[in-house]
Amino acid sequence: MNIIDLDEKHLPLYLVCLEDWSDEMKEAGNHKEIWYNRMKDKGLRVKLALDDEGVVGGMIQYVPIEYSPAEGNDLYFINCIWVHGHKQGRGSFQHRGMGTALLNAAEADARALNAKGIAAWGLLIPAFMRASWFKKHGYRTADRQGMQVLLWKPFTADAPPPKWIQQKAQPALEPNKVTVTAFCSGWCPVQNLALERAKKAAAEPELSDKVAFRAIDTFDRNEFLRLGISDALFINRKEVRTGPPPSYNKIRRLIARQAHKLKTKE
Repeated sequence: MNIIDLDEKHLPLYLVCLEDWSDEMKEAGNHKEIWYNRMKDKGLRVKLALDDEGVVGGMIQYVPIEYSPAEGNDLYFINCIWVHGHKQGRGSFQHRGMGTALLNAAEADARALNAKGIAAWGLLIPAFMRASWFKKHGYRTADRQGMQVLLWKPFTADAPPPKWIQQKAQPALEPNKVTVTAFCSGWCPVQNLALERAKKAAAEPELSDKVAFRAIDTFDRNEFLRLGISDALFINRKEVRTGPPPSYNKIRRLIARQAHKLKTKE
């Protein structure tokens, strides 16, 4: 196994999260490429894990915490760590130690950059980015929002723990319309995919006159802090679960249901 920094050769693969075989990644648009170009000079770090034959099997990306959904000082934040586990494309690379190797490399890099610690998000359920996996690697719980845990590993005794930035307000509603609001920072293709599917569904001829679609660019820190929502999809003021990404048909059905309710009130 070999851990390397992202280079131009592997950039296209990184932008689709190693899933160059996936049609869903094509649906997600170019939001991650835009995010990458915005972040590459703002402290974004990306490392790839290669097997002994030089095939990329895993990746980790992390940023200064001020570009994350959390607040803290002198910390890095892990957006995601992903070891390819699908049968399609390059096949599964899980259970070979790639995740641990990537995490160790990121921690060593953050220390070398004089960070006081590193943070990550994790889920309490047995899914992608499991909180329990980070805890096995010495991470502590710093904060929690529902099923999402903010974990961290301090490198120095004076490192202050990070905190989630809380939601401050609800999305604005358009009078006499079904309001579809997609908050998107661009870093995650899953969230980008939800935005693109919602945008497409809202534009369907039989729905478009009843629906107002808004895309909120939360890479703009001020825009993110205004509402405290980073990446999410709302139909009116009800949040749609976006992990795993909802299908186009599901999003369209949810919008159509609200449009029907609106029509019956007229």
